[in-house]
Amino acid sequence: MNFLAFDLGAESGRAVIGRFDGQRLGLEEVHRFPNGPVRILDGLHWDVLRLFEEMKRGIALGVRQAGRDLAGLGIDTWGVDFALLDRAGALLGNPYHYRDSRTDGMLEEAFRLVPKRDIFAATGVQFLKLNTLYQVLAMSVQRSPLLDAAETLLMIPDLFNYWLTGRKACEFTDATTTQFYDPARRDWSRALFERLSLPARILPEVVPPGTPLGPLLGPVADETGARDVTVIAPACHDTGSAVAAVPASGEDYAYISSGTWSLMGAEVREPILTDAALNHNFTNEGGVEGTFRFLKNIMGLWLVQECRRAWEREGDALSYDDLTRLASEAPAFGPVVDPDDDRFVGIGDMPGRIRAFCEETGQVPPAGRGAVVRCALEGLALKYRHVLERLEEILKRRLGAVHVVGGGSRNRLLCQLTADATGRPVIAGPAEATAIGNILIQALATGHLGALSDARAVVRRSFDVVTYEPRRDDRWDEAYARFLKMT
Repeated sequence: MNFLAFDLGAESGRAVIGRFDGQRLGLEEVHRFPNGPVRILDGLHWDVLRLFEEMKRGIALGVRQAGRDLAGLGIDTWGVDFALLDRAGALLGNPYHYRDSRTDGMLEEAFRLVPKRDIFAATGVQFLKLNTLYQVLAMSVQRSPLLDAAETLLMIPDLFNYWLTGRKACEFTDATTTQFYDPARRDWSRALFERLSLPARILPEVVPPGTPLGPLLGPVADETGARDVTVIAPACHDTGSAVAAVPASGEDYAYISSGTWSLMGAEVREPILTDAALNHNFTNEGGVEGTFRFLKNIMGLWLVQECRRAWEREGDALSYDDLTRLASEAPAFGPVVDPDDDRFVGIGDMPGRIRAFCEETGQVPPAGRGAVVRCALEGLALKYRHVLERLEEILKRRLGAVHVVGGGSRNRLLCQLTADATGRPVIAGPAEATAIGNILIQALATGHLGALSDARAVVRRSFDVVTYEPRRDDRWDEAYARFLKMT
Protein backbone atom coordinates (compact mmCIF):
# COMPACT_ATOMS: atom_id res chain seq x y z
CA MET A 1 0.00 0.00 0.00
CA ASN A 2 1.30 3.44 -0.95
CA PHE A 3 0.38 6.56 1.01
CA LEU A 4 1.46 10.10 0.14
CA ALA A 5 2.35 12.47 2.98
CA PHE A 6 2.99 16.19 2.71
CA ASP A 7 5.05 17.54 5.59
CA LEU A 8 5.49 21.32 5.59
CA GLY A 9 7.81 23.02 8.05
CA ALA A 10 9.14 26.51 8.60
CA GLU A 11 12.14 25.95 6.28
CA SER A 12 10.92 23.47 3.70
CA GLY A 13 8.17 21.15 2.56
CA ARG A 14 8.32 17.68 1.07
CA ALA A 15 6.20 14.96 -0.42
CA VAL A 16 6.97 11.47 0.87
CA ILE A 17 5.60 8.13 -0.28
CA GLY A 18 5.12 5.60 2.49
CA ARG A 19 5.23 1.99 1.29
CA PHE A 20 3.51 -0.18 3.89
CA ASP A 21 3.38 -3.99 3.60
CA GLY A 22 1.32 -4.54 6.75
CA GLN A 23 4.38 -5.02 8.97
CA ARG A 24 7.04 -2.54 7.94
CA LEU A 25 7.07 0.95 6.50
CA GLY A 26 9.53 2.35 3.98
CA LEU A 27 9.82 5.99 2.93
CA GLU A 28 10.68 7.58 -0.39
CA GLU A 29 10.93 11.35 -0.75
CA VAL A 30 9.62 12.35 -4.17
CA HIS A 31 9.65 16.15 -3.93
CA ARG A 32 11.22 18.80 -1.69
CA PHE A 33 10.72 22.54 -1.91
CA PRO A 34 11.78 25.59 0.11
CA ASN A 35 9.49 27.46 2.48
CA GLY A 36 9.93 30.66 4.39
CA PRO A 37 8.41 34.05 5.12
CA VAL A 38 7.90 36.82 2.59
CA ARG A 39 8.08 40.38 3.89
CA ILE A 40 5.98 43.01 2.16
CA LEU A 41 4.77 46.45 3.22
CA ASP A 42 2.13 45.24 5.68
CA GLY A 43 4.21 42.53 7.34
CA LEU A 44 5.47 38.97 7.19
CA HIS A 45 3.46 36.41 5.20
CA TRP A 46 3.44 32.83 3.92
CA ASP A 47 3.35 32.30 0.15
CA VAL A 48 0.55 29.74 0.22
CA LEU A 49 -0.16 29.91 -3.52
CA ARG A 50 3.38 28.83 -4.35
CA LEU A 51 3.24 26.14 -1.68
CA PHE A 52 0.03 24.74 -3.13
CA GLU A 53 1.57 24.70 -6.60
CA GLU A 54 4.53 22.75 -5.18
CA MET A 55 2.11 20.33 -3.53
CA LYS A 56 0.33 19.66 -6.81
CA ARG A 57 3.70 18.94 -8.36
CA GLY A 58 4.39 16.58 -5.47
CA ILE A 59 1.12 14.74 -6.12
CA ALA A 60 2.02 14.33 -9.80
CA LEU A 61 5.47 12.98 -8.90
CA GLY A 62 3.93 10.70 -6.27
CA VAL A 63 1.49 9.27 -8.80
CA ARG A 64 4.36 8.71 -11.22
CA GLN A 65 6.39 6.84 -8.57
CA ALA A 66 3.49 4.83 -7.18
CA GLY A 67 1.96 3.98 -10.53
CA ARG A 68 -1.34 5.70 -9.70
CA ASP A 69 -1.72 3.35 -6.74
CA LEU A 70 -2.17 5.75 -3.80
CA ALA A 71 -4.28 4.54 -0.88
CA GLY A 72 -4.42 8.00 0.68
CA LEU A 73 -2.98 11.51 0.85
CA GLY A 74 -2.42 13.52 4.05
CA ILE A 75 -1.05 16.95 4.94
CA ASP A 76 0.60 18.22 8.11
CA THR A 77 2.10 21.66 8.76
CA TRP A 78 3.11 23.95 11.60
CA GLY A 79 0.34 25.23 13.88
CA VAL A 80 -1.23 28.58 14.90
CA ASP A 81 -1.30 30.28 11.46
CA PHE A 82 -4.52 30.55 9.49
CA ALA A 83 -6.28 31.82 6.39
CA LEU A 84 -9.58 33.63 6.00
CA LEU A 85 -12.11 32.86 3.28
CA ASP A 86 -14.99 35.01 2.10
CA ARG A 87 -18.58 33.89 1.49
CA ALA A 88 -17.62 32.49 -1.92
CA GLY A 89 -14.69 30.53 -0.48
CA ALA A 90 -12.06 32.87 -1.93
CA LEU A 91 -8.84 33.55 -0.03
CA LEU A 92 -8.77 36.92 1.73
CA GLY A 93 -5.11 37.92 1.55
CA ASN A 94 -1.92 35.94 2.12
CA PRO A 95 -1.83 34.37 5.60
CA TYR A 96 0.46 36.07 8.08
CA HIS A 97 3.57 34.40 9.49
CA TYR A 98 3.50 33.75 13.24
CA ARG A 99 6.69 35.79 13.70
CA ASP A 100 5.03 38.96 12.37
CA SER A 101 5.13 41.83 14.86
CA ARG A 102 1.40 42.64 14.68
CA THR A 103 0.77 40.57 17.82
CA ASP A 104 3.06 42.74 19.96
CA GLY A 105 1.01 43.86 22.97
CA MET A 106 -1.91 41.55 22.20
CA LEU A 107 -1.41 39.36 25.27
CA GLU A 108 -1.86 42.43 27.46
CA GLU A 109 -4.90 43.52 25.43
CA ALA A 110 -6.49 40.09 25.83
CA PHE A 111 -5.88 40.09 29.60
CA ARG A 112 -7.51 43.54 29.80
CA LEU A 113 -10.67 42.03 28.34
CA VAL A 114 -10.57 38.54 29.86
CA PRO A 115 -8.50 37.45 32.89
CA LYS A 116 -5.54 35.22 32.08
CA ARG A 117 -6.84 32.46 34.33
CA ASP A 118 -10.19 32.43 32.49
CA ILE A 119 -8.46 32.07 29.12
CA PHE A 120 -6.45 29.11 30.38
CA ALA A 121 -9.49 27.47 31.97
CA ALA A 122 -11.34 27.73 28.64
CA THR A 123 -8.47 26.50 26.43
CA GLY A 124 -5.68 24.83 28.42
CA VAL A 125 -3.12 26.43 26.11
CA GLN A 126 0.14 28.14 27.02
CA PHE A 127 0.45 31.88 26.52
CA LEU A 128 2.50 32.79 23.46
CA LYS A 129 1.92 35.99 21.53
CA LEU A 130 2.08 34.04 18.26
CA ASN A 131 -1.03 31.97 19.11
CA THR A 132 -3.95 32.23 16.69
CA LEU A 133 -6.07 33.93 19.34
CA TYR A 134 -3.78 36.96 19.48
CA GLN A 135 -3.40 37.06 15.71
CA VAL A 136 -7.18 37.29 15.31
CA LEU A 137 -7.40 39.79 18.17
CA ALA A 138 -4.77 41.95 16.44
CA MET A 139 -6.95 42.03 13.31
CA SER A 140 -9.92 43.13 15.45
CA VAL A 141 -7.96 45.82 17.32
CA GLN A 142 -6.50 47.13 14.06
CA ARG A 143 -9.97 47.07 12.44
CA SER A 144 -8.91 44.86 9.56
CA PRO A 145 -11.54 44.85 6.79
CA LEU A 146 -10.54 41.25 6.07
CA LEU A 147 -11.97 40.12 9.40
CA ASP A 148 -15.27 41.86 8.60
CA ALA A 149 -15.43 40.13 5.21
CA ALA A 150 -14.45 36.69 6.51
CA GLU A 151 -16.91 33.82 6.48
CA THR A 152 -14.53 31.00 7.45
CA LEU A 153 -11.24 30.59 9.31
CA LEU A 154 -9.10 27.65 8.21
CA MET A 155 -5.73 26.67 9.65
CA ILE A 156 -2.94 26.30 7.09
CA PRO A 157 -3.27 22.52 6.51
CA ASP A 158 -7.06 22.91 6.42
CA LEU A 159 -6.70 25.53 3.69
CA PHE A 160 -4.73 23.10 1.52
CA ASN A 161 -7.24 20.33 2.25
CA TYR A 162 -10.04 22.68 1.16
CA TRP A 163 -8.25 23.51 -2.08
CA LEU A 164 -7.77 19.78 -2.74
CA THR A 165 -11.28 18.57 -1.85
CA GLY A 166 -13.64 21.53 -1.48
CA ARG A 167 -14.41 20.61 2.16
CA LYS A 168 -14.04 23.23 4.88
CA ALA A 169 -13.08 21.59 8.17
CA CYS A 170 -10.49 22.07 10.92
CA GLU A 171 -8.61 18.99 12.12
CA PHE A 172 -8.60 18.51 15.92
CA THR A 173 -4.85 18.54 16.64
CA ASP A 174 -4.38 21.81 14.77
CA ALA A 175 -7.54 23.37 16.23
CA THR A 176 -6.07 22.92 19.72
CA THR A 177 -3.08 25.14 18.86
CA THR A 178 -5.31 28.19 18.39
CA GLN A 179 -6.03 28.97 22.07
CA PHE A 180 -9.73 29.18 21.39
CA TYR A 181 -10.58 25.48 21.45
CA ASP A 182 -12.01 24.07 24.69
CA PRO A 183 -10.33 20.68 25.37
CA ALA A 184 -12.77 19.75 28.13
CA ARG A 185 -15.89 20.35 26.02
CA ARG A 186 -14.16 19.20 22.79
CA ASP A 187 -15.46 22.18 20.84
CA TRP A 188 -14.57 25.77 20.01
CA SER A 189 -14.65 28.13 22.98
CA ARG A 190 -17.25 30.41 21.45
CA ALA A 191 -17.87 32.10 24.80
CA LEU A 192 -14.22 33.23 24.89
CA PHE A 193 -14.52 34.53 21.33
CA GLU A 194 -17.58 36.55 22.33
CA ARG A 195 -15.89 38.00 25.43
CA LEU A 196 -13.09 39.25 23.15
CA SER A 197 -15.67 40.62 20.64
CA LEU A 198 -14.41 38.24 17.93
CA PRO A 199 -16.74 36.78 15.27
CA ALA A 200 -17.59 33.15 16.20
CA ARG A 201 -19.30 32.76 12.81
CA ILE A 202 -15.90 32.12 11.20
CA LEU A 203 -15.23 28.90 13.18
CA PRO A 204 -15.65 25.74 11.03
CA GLU A 205 -16.49 22.17 12.01
CA VAL A 206 -13.76 20.23 13.81
CA VAL A 207 -12.92 16.68 12.69
CA PRO A 208 -10.73 14.07 14.45
CA PRO A 209 -7.40 12.88 13.06
CA GLY A 210 -7.90 10.09 10.58
CA THR A 211 -10.99 11.63 8.98
CA PRO A 212 -11.39 10.99 5.22
CA LEU A 213 -12.19 14.39 3.71
CA GLY A 214 -13.05 13.23 0.21
CA PRO A 215 -11.53 12.67 -3.22
CA LEU A 216 -9.45 15.21 -5.08
CA LEU A 217 -11.45 17.82 -6.93
CA GLY A 218 -11.70 17.19 -10.65
CA PRO A 219 -9.38 20.02 -11.77
CA VAL A 220 -6.68 18.92 -9.30
CA ALA A 221 -7.03 15.29 -10.36
CA ASP A 222 -6.79 16.29 -14.03
CA GLU A 223 -3.73 18.47 -13.43
CA THR A 224 -1.84 15.90 -11.36
CA GLY A 225 -2.96 12.66 -12.98
CA ALA A 226 -4.22 11.40 -9.60
CA ARG A 227 -7.41 9.37 -9.77
CA ASP A 228 -9.36 7.73 -6.96
CA VAL A 229 -7.14 9.28 -4.28
CA THR A 230 -8.80 10.03 -0.94
CA VAL A 231 -7.51 12.99 1.05
CA ILE A 232 -7.27 12.06 4.73
CA ALA A 233 -6.73 14.46 7.60
CA PRO A 234 -3.93 12.85 9.65
CA ALA A 235 -2.80 14.75 12.71
CA CYS A 236 -2.58 17.93 10.64
CA HIS A 237 -0.42 19.66 13.25
CA ASP A 238 3.07 18.36 12.54
CA THR A 239 3.84 17.71 16.21
CA GLY A 240 0.69 15.62 16.50
CA SER A 241 1.90 13.40 13.66
CA ALA A 242 5.45 13.30 15.06
CA VAL A 243 4.30 12.20 18.53
CA ALA A 244 2.15 9.48 16.96
CA ALA A 245 5.41 8.03 15.60
CA VAL A 246 7.31 7.98 18.93
CA PRO A 247 8.60 4.37 19.08
CA ALA A 248 7.64 3.83 22.73
CA SER A 249 5.80 0.79 24.07
CA GLY A 250 4.73 2.15 27.47
CA GLU A 251 3.87 5.48 29.08
CA ASP A 252 6.96 6.09 31.23
CA TYR A 253 8.70 8.55 28.90
CA ALA A 254 8.93 12.16 27.83
CA TYR A 255 9.20 13.18 24.20
CA ILE A 256 10.84 16.03 22.34
CA SER A 257 9.72 16.77 18.81
CA SER A 258 12.88 18.54 17.75
CA GLY A 259 13.17 20.95 14.85
CA THR A 260 12.80 24.72 14.44
CA TRP A 261 10.74 24.42 17.61
CA SER A 262 11.20 21.86 20.35
CA LEU A 263 7.94 20.51 21.78
CA MET A 264 8.64 18.67 25.04
CA GLY A 265 5.99 16.83 26.99
CA ALA A 266 4.10 13.64 27.75
CA GLU A 267 1.00 11.96 26.33
CA VAL A 268 -2.05 12.10 28.62
CA ARG A 269 -5.66 10.95 28.39
CA GLU A 270 -7.34 14.11 29.70
CA PRO A 271 -6.33 17.79 29.56
CA ILE A 272 -4.50 19.10 32.62
CA LEU A 273 -5.98 22.48 33.60
CA THR A 274 -4.45 22.89 37.05
CA ASP A 275 -2.91 26.02 38.57
CA ALA A 276 0.51 24.36 38.26
CA ALA A 277 0.00 23.89 34.50
CA LEU A 278 -1.01 27.55 34.22
CA ASN A 279 1.84 28.83 36.37
CA HIS A 280 4.45 26.88 34.42
CA ASN A 281 2.83 27.83 31.09
CA PHE A 282 2.22 24.30 29.79
CA THR A 283 -0.22 23.52 27.03
CA ASN A 284 -2.77 20.85 26.14
CA GLU A 285 -2.70 20.07 22.44
CA GLY A 286 -4.73 17.39 20.76
CA GLY A 287 -3.32 13.97 19.96
CA VAL A 288 -4.41 10.78 18.25
CA GLU A 289 -7.11 8.44 19.63
CA GLY A 290 -8.48 11.12 21.95
CA THR A 291 -5.16 11.77 23.73
CA PHE A 292 -3.62 15.11 24.57
CA ARG A 293 -0.05 16.24 24.21
CA PHE A 294 0.71 17.94 27.50
CA LEU A 295 3.79 19.91 26.58
CA LYS A 296 5.73 23.12 26.48
CA ASN A 297 6.99 24.97 23.41
CA ILE A 298 10.72 25.67 23.47
CA MET A 299 12.47 27.80 20.86
CA GLY A 300 14.43 24.79 19.56
CA LEU A 301 16.97 24.87 16.75
CA TRP A 302 15.67 28.23 15.52
CA LEU A 303 18.66 29.94 17.12
CA VAL A 304 21.09 27.76 15.15
CA GLN A 305 19.09 28.15 11.94
CA GLU A 306 19.11 31.94 12.21
CA CYS A 307 22.85 31.95 13.02
CA ARG A 308 23.44 29.91 9.88
CA ARG A 309 21.42 32.34 7.77
CA ALA A 310 23.27 35.32 9.26
CA TRP A 311 26.67 33.81 8.42
CA GLU A 312 25.44 32.87 4.95
CA ARG A 313 24.55 36.53 4.36
CA GLU A 314 28.16 37.32 5.27
CA GLY A 315 29.29 34.97 2.51
CA ASP A 316 30.08 31.87 4.59
CA ALA A 317 27.71 29.03 3.70
CA LEU A 318 28.08 26.45 6.47
CA SER A 319 26.09 23.24 6.62
CA TYR A 320 24.41 22.10 9.83
CA ASP A 321 27.02 19.34 10.05
CA ASP A 322 29.74 22.00 9.81
CA LEU A 323 28.15 24.00 12.63
CA THR A 324 27.75 20.91 14.84
CA ARG A 325 31.39 19.98 14.29
CA LEU A 326 32.54 23.49 15.20
CA ALA A 327 30.35 23.42 18.30
CA SER A 328 31.79 20.03 19.32
CA GLU A 329 35.28 21.52 19.16
CA ALA A 330 34.35 24.62 21.19
CA PRO A 331 34.92 24.72 24.98
CA ALA A 332 32.12 23.28 27.10
CA PHE A 333 30.18 25.16 29.82
CA GLY A 334 30.71 28.67 28.54
CA PRO A 335 28.06 31.40 28.74
CA VAL A 336 24.45 30.31 29.24
CA VAL A 337 21.42 31.59 27.31
CA ASP A 338 17.69 31.05 27.71
CA PRO A 339 16.52 30.03 24.20
CA ASP A 340 13.02 31.32 25.01
CA ASP A 341 14.09 34.88 25.72
CA ASP A 342 11.91 37.29 23.73
CA ARG A 343 14.87 38.80 21.88
CA PHE A 344 15.40 35.50 20.05
CA VAL A 345 11.88 35.27 18.57
CA GLY A 346 12.26 37.46 15.49
CA ILE A 347 14.22 37.14 12.26
CA GLY A 348 17.58 38.91 12.23
CA ASP A 349 21.14 38.91 13.53
CA MET A 350 20.98 35.92 15.88
CA PRO A 351 24.74 35.75 16.63
CA GLY A 352 24.62 39.39 17.68
CA ARG A 353 21.55 38.78 19.84
CA ILE A 354 23.22 35.85 21.60
CA ARG A 355 26.30 37.94 22.32
CA ALA A 356 24.14 40.83 23.56
CA PHE A 357 22.21 38.50 25.90
CA CYS A 358 25.48 37.27 27.39
CA GLU A 359 26.82 40.80 27.88
CA GLU A 360 23.59 42.01 29.50
CA THR A 361 23.60 39.06 31.92
CA GLY A 362 27.20 39.67 33.00
CA GLN A 363 28.75 36.83 31.01
CA VAL A 364 31.68 36.79 28.59
CA PRO A 365 30.14 36.45 25.09
CA PRO A 366 31.06 33.38 23.04
CA ALA A 367 34.06 33.91 20.75
CA GLY A 368 33.80 32.29 17.34
CA ARG A 369 31.03 30.56 15.47
CA GLY A 370 31.50 27.18 17.11
CA ALA A 371 31.25 28.78 20.57
CA VAL A 372 28.05 30.63 19.57
CA VAL A 373 26.39 27.40 18.39
CA ARG A 374 27.58 25.49 21.47
CA CYS A 375 26.17 28.25 23.67
CA ALA A 376 22.78 27.85 21.94
CA LEU A 377 22.81 24.03 22.19
CA GLU A 378 23.87 23.94 25.84
CA GLY A 379 21.16 26.51 26.62
CA LEU A 380 18.65 24.27 24.88
CA ALA A 381 19.75 21.20 26.86
CA LEU A 382 19.45 23.15 30.13
CA LYS A 383 15.97 24.28 29.10
CA TYR A 384 15.02 20.66 28.49
CA ARG A 385 16.14 19.81 32.03
CA HIS A 386 14.04 22.64 33.45
CA VAL A 387 10.93 21.64 31.48
CA LEU A 388 11.37 17.96 32.38
CA GLU A 389 11.50 18.83 36.08
CA ARG A 390 8.33 20.94 35.82
CA LEU A 391 6.61 18.22 33.77
CA GLU A 392 7.31 15.58 36.41
CA GLU A 393 6.21 17.98 39.14
CA ILE A 394 2.82 18.46 37.47
CA LEU A 395 2.34 14.79 36.54
CA LYS A 396 3.51 13.70 40.01
CA ARG A 397 5.63 10.89 38.59
CA ARG A 398 9.12 10.32 37.27
CA LEU A 399 9.62 9.81 33.56
CA GLY A 400 12.33 7.43 32.39
CA ALA A 401 13.80 7.93 28.94
CA VAL A 402 13.48 10.99 26.72
CA HIS A 403 12.45 10.13 23.15
CA VAL A 404 13.73 12.69 20.63
CA VAL A 405 12.09 12.55 17.20
CA GLY A 406 12.27 14.82 14.19
CA GLY A 407 15.18 16.47 12.42
CA GLY A 408 16.90 17.43 15.66
CA SER A 409 17.37 13.74 16.51
CA ARG A 410 20.17 13.73 13.90
CA ASN A 411 22.17 16.26 15.93
CA ARG A 412 24.38 13.88 17.90
CA LEU A 413 25.89 16.68 19.99
CA LEU A 414 22.51 18.02 21.09
CA CYS A 415 21.24 14.52 21.91
CA GLN A 416 24.28 13.79 24.10
CA LEU A 417 24.04 17.22 25.78
CA THR A 418 20.36 16.51 26.49
CA ALA A 419 21.17 13.13 28.07
CA ASP A 420 23.94 14.71 30.17
CA ALA A 421 21.87 17.70 31.28
CA THR A 422 18.72 15.72 32.19
CA GLY A 423 20.46 12.62 33.55
CA ARG A 424 18.14 10.42 31.44
CA PRO A 425 18.79 8.15 28.48
CA VAL A 426 17.93 9.86 25.22
CA ILE A 427 16.46 7.62 22.51
CA ALA A 428 16.92 9.48 19.23
CA GLY A 429 14.89 8.75 16.13
CA PRO A 430 13.24 8.40 13.83
CA ALA A 431 14.21 11.68 12.19
CA GLU A 432 11.29 11.41 9.77
CA ALA A 433 8.74 11.01 12.57
CA THR A 434 6.31 13.61 11.24
CA ALA A 435 5.96 11.98 7.80
CA ILE A 436 5.87 8.53 9.43
CA GLY A 437 3.07 9.54 11.82
CA ASN A 438 1.16 11.17 8.96
CA ILE A 439 1.34 7.97 6.91
CA LEU A 440 0.48 5.60 9.75
CA ILE A 441 -2.58 7.65 10.72
CA GLN A 442 -3.70 7.30 7.10
CA ALA A 443 -3.18 3.54 7.49
CA LEU A 444 -5.33 3.62 10.63
CA ALA A 445 -8.03 5.61 8.80
CA THR A 446 -8.16 3.09 5.95
CA GLY A 447 -8.32 0.06 8.26
CA HIS A 448 -4.82 -1.25 7.57
CA LEU A 449 -3.90 -0.77 11.25
CA GLY A 450 -6.13 -1.22 14.26
CA ALA A 451 -4.79 1.16 16.91
CA LEU A 452 -2.09 3.69 17.72
CA SER A 453 -0.17 1.00 19.60
CA ASP A 454 -0.04 -1.00 16.35
CA ALA A 455 1.31 2.04 14.51
CA ARG A 456 4.09 2.50 17.07
CA ALA A 457 4.99 -1.18 16.77
CA VAL A 458 5.43 -0.60 13.02
CA VAL A 459 7.82 2.27 13.80
CA ARG A 460 9.89 0.03 16.10
CA ARG A 461 10.11 -2.66 13.42
CA SER A 462 10.91 -0.29 10.59
CA PHE A 463 13.35 2.34 11.82
CA ASP A 464 16.59 2.36 13.80
CA VAL A 465 17.12 4.54 16.86
CA VAL A 466 20.27 5.60 18.74
CA THR A 467 20.46 5.62 22.54
CA TYR A 468 22.61 8.21 24.33
CA GLU A 469 23.42 7.35 27.93
CA PRO A 470 23.92 10.25 30.37
CA ARG A 471 27.49 11.02 31.46
CA ARG A 472 27.89 12.37 34.98
CA ASP A 473 29.58 15.78 35.15
CA ASP A 474 29.04 18.11 38.12
CA ARG A 475 29.57 21.12 35.86
CA TRP A 476 26.03 20.61 34.57
CA ASP A 477 24.68 21.42 38.04
CA GLU A 478 26.73 24.61 38.15
CA ALA A 479 25.58 25.62 34.67
CA TYR A 480 21.97 24.83 35.60
CA ALA A 481 22.23 27.03 38.70
CA ARG A 482 23.39 29.90 36.47
CA PHE A 483 20.54 29.16 34.05
CA LEU A 484 17.93 29.28 36.83
CA LYS A 485 19.35 32.50 38.22
CA MET A 486 19.04 34.36 34.93
CA THR A 487 15.61 32.94 33.98
